Amino acid sequence: MALALAAACAPAREMPPPEGTPTTQQTPAAQTQPGAATPGQTAALACTPSERMPVEGRTSPYDSTMVTVGGAQAKVCYGRPAARGRTMLGGEAVPYGQLWRTGANEPTIIHLPFAAEIAGVRVEPGSYSLYTMPGEQEWTVILNRSTSQWGHESQYTDQVRAQEVGRGTVRSERTDSPVETFTIRAEPGGQNQAHMILEWENTRVRIPVVRRTT
Repeated sequence: MALALAAACAPAREMPPPEGTPTTQQTPAAQTQPGAATPGQTAALACTPSERMPVEGRTSPYDSTMVTVGGAQAKVCYGRPAARGRTMLGGEAVPYGQLWRTGANEPTIIHLPFAAEIAGVRVEPGSYSLYTMPGEQEWTVILNRSTSQWGHESQYTDQVRAQEVGRGTVRSERTDSPVETFTIRAEPGGQNQAHMILEWENTRVRIPVVRRTT
């Protein structure tokens, strides 16, 4: 189902940084391609589902959450798949070490009306697709300017990849109880900071969102 972006057997790693300190890989700004958002497109913070699939009757409902950071709000739009008795994260549906749309159907989209750092990746105001590469101990977070492609990992073409802003790494943790339906929610994190919380099955991932002033 997913397009592999990392080798299945990775070499031994150094100890990860202290919890809450994401590692990042910034990509130089690429020439804007079709589907890349501009700052003005975030004004309405609208979730626009793809015309490829009607919203009504979806097995994985289309949902959104607001993330308040330093008095400003970002909006996250995503599909919410359910486990329904299956092993999802680390299973056939969402293998570890492979690209994931961070939801179902369309790629997860974040509408950001302010400059920020997400998982340590510097982004300007605009709309971005949010992909991840889940892992047992840590996840890679990928911010991409391209937002119009279908979410299936096979649609992450070279043209889409060229629109990557950067990648960051955050730790995963276990939840106290299983979460049946994939959920993204917001949690305050201090002045000019919040966390996007990703929860599914027994996994929780905290993605820091910091509002930039420079």
